[in-house]
Amino acid sequence: MEVLTMKELLETGVHFGHRTRKWNPKMARYIFTERKGIHIIDLEQTVEMFRKAYYTIRDSVAGGGEILFIGTKKQVQATIQEEAERCGAHYVNRRWLGGTLTNFATIRQSIDRMKKMEGMIEDGTIEHMPNKEASRLRRQLAKLQRNLEGLRSMERKPDLMFIIDPDVETIAVREANIAGVPVIAIVDTNCDPDPIDYLIPGNDDAIKATKLITARIADAVIEGREGLQGEAPAEATPAEAPTEGEVAEDTVAAEDLKAEDIPAEEAAAEESSEEESSEEPAAEAEEPAETAEEQESEVPAETPVAEAAEAEEEEEKEKPIETVDVQAPPAEGEAEADEAEEAETSKSGDDDDDD
Repeated sequence: MEVLTMKELLETGVHFGHRTRKWNPKMARYIFTERKGIHIIDLEQTVEMFRKAYYTIRDSVAGGGEILFIGTKKQVQATIQEEAERCGAHYVNRRWLGGTLTNFATIRQSIDRMKKMEGMIEDGTIEHMPNKEASRLRRQLAKLQRNLEGLRSMERKPDLMFIIDPDVETIAVREANIAGVPVIAIVDTNCDPDPIDYLIPGNDDAIKATKLITARIADAVIEGREGLQGEAPAEATPAEAPTEGEVAEDTVAAEDLKAEDIPAEEAAAEESSEEESSEEPAAEAEEPAETAEEQESEVPAETPVAEAAEAEEEEEKEKPIETVDVQAPPAEGEAEADEAEEAETSKSGDDDDDD
């Protein structure tokens, strides 16, 4: 997935540079062409160089690094504050105080003084002071808040700096180079690219263009923070012991799966082995079976009820089996012949009586 597409850059006007008469010749390699007296920036290089800066910020923040957003031009002040607060970064959007990096100890003292004065207002101490002195403290506090509000939580020098228009923020760039802090900047055609470590060629004046790139930089910071949180070791929770019913269900399910996974060839092999075992020599199958008496003697009766049942079975075996002759009914033809014979015999008997 692209972190920044060329279509987005074209829609926001990132490709528009300054007039040709205001250009810096060192930016010639990043200029695509000239149109109506305005330089057009090569967006292919912009996409590639922004991807490099994006991953640099993400990896640095994931390793515990901090980034400082800087943009003091009126059209980018709101963007810098909004995106820096969204990603939890430090920012300077009003005025860059000289020595913020090279003399950070003094800046830290000013931040502590600002917090102390805020505490005086919160607990009502300033209400007991003379009006003139209270008014002076309020003015000083407003000035400190305007310049140092974005540096309130910065306890050390940042690991990276993101700057919009390094031509305006010349002092900040110079201090970063002295302090050894890498600089990532949106560089227009009128800027000097040499002091910038990770430059992003683009329009640094249009509100939409600066907002797009700054928002993507903030996304890189958020992604890095999520990676840092994901690396934290999770607390190990003891696993619950499965019940006997769950173990039985798992066993049955495993057996079913195992039976389903047997291929057809193995099933055929099992069937053939069963047939071979059934065709064993008859000599082995015709082994003399144990007599009923031996089996009975080997298996003793467990209870008197079982002994009585066995005695009744033996008596039934000793009784003679009554046979009953069951004559099949004569066929139809045989029945007619028998009737004819009986009629003849009866007739002959009658004749003898007459004689």
